[in-house]
Amino acid sequence: MPIELKMPALSPTMEEGTLAKWLVKEGDTVQSGDLLAEIETDKATMEFEAIDEGTIAQILVPEGTDNVKVGTVIAVIAGEGEDASTAKAAPAPAPAAAASAPTPEPVRAEPVEAPSSSSATAAKKDGPSPGRDPGSGQMEKGERIKASPLARRIAAEKGIDLSAVKGSGPGGRIVKADLEGAPATAAAPAQAAAATPAPAAAPQQAAPFETDIPHTADKLSNMRKTIARRLTEAKQTIPHIYLTVDIQLDRLLKLRGELNAALEPQGIKLSVNDLLIKALAKALMQVPKCNVSFAGDQLISYSRADISVAVSVPAGLITPIIVGADEKSVSKISTEMKELAGRAKEGKLQPHEYQGGTASISNMGMFGISQFDAVINPPQGMIMAIGAGEKRPWIVDDALAIATVMSATGSFDHRAIDGADGAQLMQAFKQIVENPLGLVA
Repeated sequence: MPIELKMPALSPTMEEGTLAKWLVKEGDTVQSGDLLAEIETDKATMEFEAIDEGTIAQILVPEGTDNVKVGTVIAVIAGEGEDASTAKAAPAPAPAAAASAPTPEPVRAEPVEAPSSSSATAAKKDGPSPGRDPGSGQMEKGERIKASPLARRIAAEKGIDLSAVKGSGPGGRIVKADLEGAPATAAAPAQAAAATPAPAAAPQQAAPFETDIPHTADKLSNMRKTIARRLTEAKQTIPHIYLTVDIQLDRLLKLRGELNAALEPQGIKLSVNDLLIKALAKALMQVPKCNVSFAGDQLISYSRADISVAVSVPAGLITPIIVGADEKSVSKISTEMKELAGRAKEGKLQPHEYQGGTASISNMGMFGISQFDAVINPPQGMIMAIGAGEKRPWIVDDALAIATVMSATGSFDHRAIDGADGAQLMQAFKQIVENPLGLVA
């Protein structure tokens, strides 16, 4: 029987992607583990491996095709003993008549729980949630419905009861592709409106226009589209509060020089950013009320500091994560950061290496930027924006002197973090940076 190769979900949030390049052609024999194609997701270009053995009978989606939905059949493999020339994709089943579709009992939809590394681990260990039929994937009355924000909006618009939809995402999460062909119910729009907050209006896309000015027009990559969508969502739905402190860097710079001299035989060279990543992680542990995520009717509080670090890549911006930065040495952070940044620029990061995190840091000091306000990376609750270290007049021991000073601005989700708690985090961050021996204690 022919084996259908379907567009894979290479990350928990992936709903469609670009089939960038085929690495095989029709007639090729493949083994389990062979590379079949390169697929561009919203954050990286990833390789798609074969699971089954056989011969490539048909390639149904040509390379370079955009917006291929997860679950779409992209190729067919003829199994052992089959004639590759006759192996074809199975025809799509005809949609059931609307009149014969059963009407599921309405279930109150609750806000989706924000993803976290701890909850994902627990889900893997504990297996299916109570109330779910493992065979059918259907939800029982009273169980929390896991669905992406896009899936919820589509369900509300089309009147689809999410409790009757089987999710194909991680942990049974309902994604956009699961809603295709799902029956509508009259009660669904009303119940969704009553049970969940009204979704934010979809961001309006800029209308195409004509101009006589000489120009070029470049097609947006999946990454750039995702950046545009997420930043618009963040600014429209998250009430930002910004808090800025000025921090003297002279002690930190002196310590960095001494550490680099000691680490030189190991081939390790610390950057200022490596030390600031550690400082933010320690500050979050000191002020845990800022190490949180807002999740509708829940506040997710994290017990470790996973710091997402903004890295500029040719296609846009990506945020590789230093996991458990509060417990790692600055030399370990430096080594990991260099390795992650290198693979980020090559588009080779795995989803777990850039998705998640409890807070972010963005450093534009190398460009001479004195101070800026960064946009929060949802579902995180804060991001630290780092400006350039500059020579400024400064009071040292009650006398005017010249010191190296930088401005740091924290952006906080005011739904989850009060201004006073944000101020405590900024105070803790300043104290740690100005007394940097604590970074190596």
